[in-house]
Amino acid sequence: MADPTLPRARSLDALQTAFADWAKTDARTWIYLFKALAAAFLALGIAMRLQLPQPRTAMTTVFIVMQPQSGAILAKSFYRIGGTLVGLIATLFLIAAFAPQRELFLGALALWTGICTAGAARNRNFRSYGFLLAGYTAALIGIPAAQHPEGAFLAALTRAAEVTLGVLCAGFVGALVLPQQASLQMRTTVRARFSAFVEYVAAALAGRVERAQIERTNARFLAEIVGFEAMRSIAVFEGAETRGRSGRLARLNSEFMTASTRFHALHQLMNRLRGAGATRAVDALEPYFKELAPLLHTPGEPVLTAADAAGSARKLDAFKAALPRRVREARIVLAEQPGFPLLDFDTAAELLYRFVDDMHAYALTYASLAAATHERERWPERYEPKTNAVLTALAGLRGAIVMAVLSAFWVASAWPNGTVLVLNAAAVCALASSSPRPTRMTYQMAAGALLATLVGFVEVFGVYPRIDGFPLLCAALAPPLALGIWMTTRPKLAGYGAGYCIFFCVLAGPDNMVSYDPAGFANDAIALVLSMAACAIAYSVLLPPSTPWLRRHLLADLRRQVVLSCQAPLARLRGRFESRARDLAFQAYALMERDPAARRDALAWLIAVLEVGHAVMDLRRELGQLPSDARYAATMPWRRAIARSAKTLAALFAHPAAARLDAALAANVDAIAATQQALAAFAPPREDRHRLQRILSYLHFVRTALIDPQSPLAQYALASRRDDAAPA
Repeated sequence: MADPTLPRARSLDALQTAFADWAKTDARTWIYLFKALAAAFLALGIAMRLQLPQPRTAMTTVFIVMQPQSGAILAKSFYRIGGTLVGLIATLFLIAAFAPQRELFLGALALWTGICTAGAARNRNFRSYGFLLAGYTAALIGIPAAQHPEGAFLAALTRAAEVTLGVLCAGFVGALVLPQQASLQMRTTVRARFSAFVEYVAAALAGRVERAQIERTNARFLAEIVGFEAMRSIAVFEGAETRGRSGRLARLNSEFMTASTRFHALHQLMNRLRGAGATRAVDALEPYFKELAPLLHTPGEPVLTAADAAGSARKLDAFKAALPRRVREARIVLAEQPGFPLLDFDTAAELLYRFVDDMHAYALTYASLAAATHERERWPERYEPKTNAVLTALAGLRGAIVMAVLSAFWVASAWPNGTVLVLNAAAVCALASSSPRPTRMTYQMAAGALLATLVGFVEVFGVYPRIDGFPLLCAALAPPLALGIWMTTRPKLAGYGAGYCIFFCVLAGPDNMVSYDPAGFANDAIALVLSMAACAIAYSVLLPPSTPWLRRHLLADLRRQVVLSCQAPLARLRGRFESRARDLAFQAYALMERDPAARRDALAWLIAVLEVGHAVMDLRRELGQLPSDARYAATMPWRRAIARSAKTLAALFAHPAAARLDAALAANVDAIAATQQALAAFAPPREDRHRLQRILSYLHFVRTALIDPQSPLAQYALASRRDDAAPA
């Protein structure tokens, strides 16, 4: 007979599973929604109790600062308060210097806003909020205060107090009421990324990874690297435990970049050798790969914890210690085989050793996270996302022009609501400049502001006259604000939600004395919509950075990182090169979301830049460690040949062309031949001979990268062959 309690138990298990899924998804949205409302009403209530002139400013600040994670709120708040103080100082200076002349004051304010907008565009992290607030605060405080200079100082202080109150309320609620911590998410991310990477490496070494999967994996790794650094910059605000590991987390991200680049270079080289028919070199290297894969990942036993990573590090250390001797012994045997491609074998073996070394360092850093303090914490390099300098300058110039044009319109029309027009334009320009797609962001915010105007009109003239008391006020504000907060939690609606929440508070946010002024509301609404429209039009037609233009410019900047690897001082160059190249590729990849072919092209250029750049830096490091002997002097013919090769390589990546590719290949062949001749001309000591062989390996790897048919440089090789085949 069936157990009657069994269906009930199954139903209970299903209910618990459904509840757990809801708690991980929609429940977090509802928690964030209620927290945002609580912080907004707390700021509004305190501002009203303190009789601050504009409590709506404190409420508006909450929606600018509020984030789901407590660390994000604190990070945003830190930079927002700093930017507010800088903007306050700038405001007082501008008023003191230019207030008697309104035209000069507005011109200086437009210049200051342009500088701050450029800073917000340049820093694609929470620092952008510091620049945003420095410009917005100057407009928010300065424009009204400049009309009454005698009360400018008091007005500036009260407005700064309103902003600070909103920041503190958002931070208080976010950190203490059901906090969602980024540090917990970071632990999950570190574990999942390490496990996924070793599984990917093991599968690739076993030949179980298709090219399409490699492209998807590289795109995922690219997004994870950028996202990890953003998360780390948030988590350091959440507690001493995360701050004590911040250096190691930054190091972990840097070592992951290096290890993934090195492995991809090794994998690509093996594919090129197979494609070129160098089967004997491939067969000689396969045993090492078969030994390495189990050291990284045992099927059914994923590497999840720091203790697991410590075990992998010990295995890798033993493998790395024995690898040079084993390779040397194998090379002696292989050298006796007639026609064996020793240079191919040497190049792949050197890349294998470098990858094992990088992977060992990555595993050690992951294992060190188990300790509260560790010597690996000392890590000077940081991943710093920076927008392209030209795009930054264009954003600043566009913001200054918008402010200047709207200010001139205000002066010419003598419109009483011109203050709303100008200061909201300053806010929108700064907010949109930090977005990867500023044109779309401005249109979304404009649509959100238009919706806020309609809802705000109903709220102010239909609801406010029928309520009395703060509790009823909160109840009346909750539904329209909840709609905007919900939109901000949806990626596709976030721009609409931001415009709606911010400008609903600007238009319909209550003050201590609520005035029934339909004409004033209409004028403010018209000024607000006009400022949004002006910003949207400016991003569409003023200095228009079209997508093809942006793509070409970003990819050109990406290629110039090879020039950096050829010419910049080697100190801390590798981390700067890696982070800069990946950040530029991430910007280009995000820009081309609707063009899969362009995305593949961006990834292909990233791979080419990383492969060649790392090889050049390794080559320069080996050259720098040669002894001070006349045979190794920079004036020797083989050293000059290598210098010419680096020069042609930099020229090729700076401005790709068929002729430059031919010149780079010719110079590379000459450098290889000259180095081989120098190695055969004298009998250097063992260590110097090994270093010269490594130099040859790096030169040879650059050559394989330049002639790779899958490389984006292949189009220039085809162009060169077409030119050669053309009739004279």
